[in-house]
Amino acid sequence: MTQKYVYFFGEGDTSDKKLLGGKGANLGSMTKIGLPVPPGFTITAKVCIEVNRTKKWPDGLLKQIEENVKRLEKKMNKHFGDNENPLLVSVRSGAAVSMPGMMDTVLNLGLNDEAVEGLAKQSGDDRFAWDSYRRFIQMFGDVVMGIEHARFEHELERVKNGRQDTDLDVSDLRKVVDAYKVLVRKEAGKLFPQDPMEQLKMSVDAVFNSWDNKRAITYRRLNGIPDDLGTAVNVQAMVFGNLGWDSGTGVGFTRNPATGENVLYGEYLMNAQGEDVVAGIRTPKHFEDMKKEMPESYKQLQKIRETLERNYKDMQDFEFTIENGKLYMLQTRDGKRTAAAAVKIAVDMVKEKLLTEDEAIMKMKPEQLDQLLHKQIDPESKKGTPIAKGLPASPGAAVGKAVFTAEEAAAIKEKNPKEKLVLVRTETSPEDIEGMNAAEGILTARGGMTSHAAVVARGMGKCCVAGCDGINVDEKAGRFRAGDTVIKAGDVISLDGSTGEVYKGALNLVEPGIGGDFAVLMKWVDKRKRLSVKTNADTPHDAQVAKDFGAEGIGLCRTEHMFFKPERIMAVREMILSETLDERKKALDKIRPMQKEDFKGLFKVMDGMPIIIRLLDPPLHEFLPHEEKETKEVADEMGISPQKIKNTIKALHEFNPMLGFRGCRLGVKYPEINEMQARAIFEAALESKKDGHKPIPYIEVPLVGNVKEFLLIRDIIEKVADELGVKGRIKYKIGTMIEVPRAAMTADEIAKEADFMSFGTNDLTQMGCGFSRDDAGKFLNIYVDKGIYERDPFQSIDQSGVGRLMEYCIEHARKVKPDIEIGICGEHGGEAESVKFCHRIGLNDVSCSPYRVPIARLAAAQAAIEEKR
Repeated sequence: MTQKYVYFFGEGDTSDKKLLGGKGANLGSMTKIGLPVPPGFTITAKVCIEVNRTKKWPDGLLKQIEENVKRLEKKMNKHFGDNENPLLVSVRSGAAVSMPGMMDTVLNLGLNDEAVEGLAKQSGDDRFAWDSYRRFIQMFGDVVMGIEHARFEHELERVKNGRQDTDLDVSDLRKVVDAYKVLVRKEAGKLFPQDPMEQLKMSVDAVFNSWDNKRAITYRRLNGIPDDLGTAVNVQAMVFGNLGWDSGTGVGFTRNPATGENVLYGEYLMNAQGEDVVAGIRTPKHFEDMKKEMPESYKQLQKIRETLERNYKDMQDFEFTIENGKLYMLQTRDGKRTAAAAVKIAVDMVKEKLLTEDEAIMKMKPEQLDQLLHKQIDPESKKGTPIAKGLPASPGAAVGKAVFTAEEAAAIKEKNPKEKLVLVRTETSPEDIEGMNAAEGILTARGGMTSHAAVVARGMGKCCVAGCDGINVDEKAGRFRAGDTVIKAGDVISLDGSTGEVYKGALNLVEPGIGGDFAVLMKWVDKRKRLSVKTNADTPHDAQVAKDFGAEGIGLCRTEHMFFKPERIMAVREMILSETLDERKKALDKIRPMQKEDFKGLFKVMDGMPIIIRLLDPPLHEFLPHEEKETKEVADEMGISPQKIKNTIKALHEFNPMLGFRGCRLGVKYPEINEMQARAIFEAALESKKDGHKPIPYIEVPLVGNVKEFLLIRDIIEKVADELGVKGRIKYKIGTMIEVPRAAMTADEIAKEADFMSFGTNDLTQMGCGFSRDDAGKFLNIYVDKGIYERDPFQSIDQSGVGRLMEYCIEHARKVKPDIEIGICGEHGGEAESVKFCHRIGLNDVSCSPYRVPIARLAAAQAAIEEKR
């Protein structure tokens, strides 16, 4: 039996999304529920993968396409290439995951020298027909035949001779078409194809090839979309929004994608084709104007909006065309939205009984919550008037240096990842994706709330001000003018994505306020998650921020961070430079009271919650000065020679310090260091209890690879506890980090002696994969691009490698101690897929940076819901 490669609209629906792509599945679904969809068919995404692999069409595909073209001709009562009543189609991509603007589209396919005459008769408008033909040759020549878009624009400008597009008459447009054909023959070495089936075959190939174009690959990498999905191809009968002033085209959302407000939201243009709206070339009108201009179409859209949300149970982003007063739906998909909008929509849809609480939680994207925690512009810093104001296309704030090309933005960011940039463009295009990713925010002179810049910025969580027609952008010169103000490349500007305002200079930023809907959502989340979510925090401030975000304790307090404070670093250096035990203890006695106060601050904030305090971990050379000037200053202050410091640095030098003298190894050689830290912890706990707090210290021994190392350090800690009479007064535990593969493989031995374990997945990944964390960035992106690793293993747990080490460790630890607490404290603890993996393998808790706590909570709840399904 021949495999089915082609599905007519209505043969498939949303359950076939992986096969038909999001667009094809939704077109099929909309057809089934009776919405006005121009008929068409979908070529499956499986074909894309096969064609791109084998470089040929599978047997039977062409026949199935020809059969479906005939079916489409019958349905429309039109014929391909006919000089009386021609069938024209659009050819569009459509992957299972929405990738707006990243792949290719061809409109008006089927036009040729005969069909253009038929279109003129059919529409009664010669100018429309010839304008459609010149648009088709230009688009086909660019997308399918690879002729640079600018070459066509040059020919068009030559005929226009300073006039506007709308000033061209039929004879002018015929000249443009002739000039385009000459250009195609010259550039491509062959005539422009006149056979509509040949045009269709070439366009299908072009869409398949666009799956692997640079911008699509970049978008997939940035959004974690697998390379093996492929794109479907949708062939759909054309309807025309440019037939006159009773025709138009638009893009809408069933709710406001920036705020989540439950109102029909969108933009449209009269007498235009769909690409004119999303390309941002003309600034469109808002739906409020449609209410007056085309009231019947507006009422119909309101009804369609309700039908879409009932059917898809999510906010939809849809495209439509009005042809001679009749409305057609061209596509729908789950709409890109800001995090604030996502939270409001999820909570509102539960109230409206469109979703259950579980469904609302599963609709949320954990990583998107990061947007909610972005800083906003401080209203107090808005002194003076903005230099310009555009549309508030994506909220948040951006402060950075103006750059005028995507390439420049990407290059600057690669050279200096900390550089803050704002990408300024007349309008963005899909090719700008790398630059948009590198920038803090995007400012465009043209385009609306549904333009490419707006949609992609919202999906990325970037601040965006679009359609700012008060600015004049000169990308070649690297500047823009706003009234009398000129901003050049490198000048700092500030964007307020919530108001659309643009300011010269850097405005102050403030912490965001979290609204009531967020609290409601998090309440649902906490009812469902099994994993406890803790935070990585070393200061009372960070601990308080995390606690406010719902942290249930501290999963990692890095004590060495406390050592770097200016008033302490000298005592630490004194300890390192000591030559005798007495000298070292004298220096440590200076540090202990400082550490004690640090721990008291944490115990006060996290009152009654566990705090995992890791003993000193990094190599000692990190605390010593490295510049000549600083070395001399330290030597003068300590009353020693600079040479002594240099000799110590030389003695401590290691070829691979991450595998050298650090972690528990420091305590094995210098037990007095761990003794001091244990004393500071226990003294802080006793004093905190006296102050009315409930301290729960968990003392963690880092970098253990052999249980004997752990036992040596544990004995030091227990001896201090005995001296201070801690037992029975303070609830404490002593455990270890699992960072060394040997520790994971001997987990049964360690679990017998340890009260808890915590995976340090940064080091476990480094040692498990054999990558230097500091150097792997030079090549890991290539590994990801080539599919060696699906994701950067330092960003998302390598589940099939490092993850198996973790599973082995858990299994063998719990064989000897079934109730041992095991968690994770690397930055993986705030990455959604890693959190879900931690749930599946049975960890007790995850720990992450304060601002990622809500992300981890949501991911943990989703993991619990997925487990039930």
